[in-house]
Amino acid sequence: MGIKQEFGRKIKRMRINRGLTQEELAEAVDLSQRAMSGIETGENFVSAETIDKLVKALDTSMEELFATDHLKVGDELRKEIDDKLDVLTDDPSKLVIVYNVVKSLLKE
Repeated sequence: MGIKQEFGRKIKRMRINRGLTQEELAEAVDLSQRAMSGIETGENFVSAETIDKLVKALDTSMEELFATDHLKVGDELRKEIDDKLDVLTDDPSKLVIVYNVVKSLLKE
């Protein structure tokens, strides 16, 4: 998958996670819905100006917008999770939250 497609999928995931329709996001960044659709499908890419508007409209940061952590797999991802859990050992309330999330993922 190319950068345009991956970026578009990321924008779509973030939009959906924030409860926005494609039309609402397009309006917030001064694009047509058709242009936004093209970005989300990877047919089109965005200008630097549109990236700034996306950051604001999606209430995110440049770092999160361009993060590729979700592409990690296997042992690399497991190590990163373990490292983050090590930091949480000082906060029992956060450990309980992590435990409950993991437990809910294991339910069928």
